[in-house]
Amino acid sequence: MPVRAWVGLGANLGDARATLRAALRSLEAVPHSRLAGVSSLWRSAPVDARGPDFLNAVAALDTTLAPLELLRRLQAIELEHGRERPYRNAPRTLDLDLLLYGGLCQDDPVLTLPHPRAHERAFVLAPLSELAPALCWPGRQETPPQLLQMVRDQPIVRLNGDWR
Repeated sequence: MPVRAWVGLGANLGDARATLRAALRSLEAVPHSRLAGVSSLWRSAPVDARGPDFLNAVAALDTTLAPLELLRRLQAIELEHGRERPYRNAPRTLDLDLLLYGGLCQDDPVLTLPHPRAHERAFVLAPLSELAPALCWPGRQETPPQLLQMVRDQPIVRLNGDWR
């Protein structure tokens, strides 16, 4: 049975909108997976970092891939789009984060689920609220809109129009 995985997309270098469109096409091609939904595009300031504003979105992916295999696929897509990791929170051409994998909770050196800081980031919670407002965050009681209220000091703006 497929599992609903939630993937955060972000970019703040180069033509971020075009990169995010291309990343969506790559997500559509992930084997044993189906792109089930995509949020609007949002603009946010970097959190704990410097650089230009980010463009962000969240995608729902139904997959039969195991979490680590899905993570490897996401990292390969990042590399295809010029992702470099010179230092923590560096500006990036593409960032794909595995936010949630069903209700799985795990903490190991390679992958922590749910993503350890996603519930504290407006750039994740605003698009996720749009796609799955009733989703109960694993290990917590709050939904994405409730969690978003807790970080309302983080500026984020929904961009108009279909960006895909």
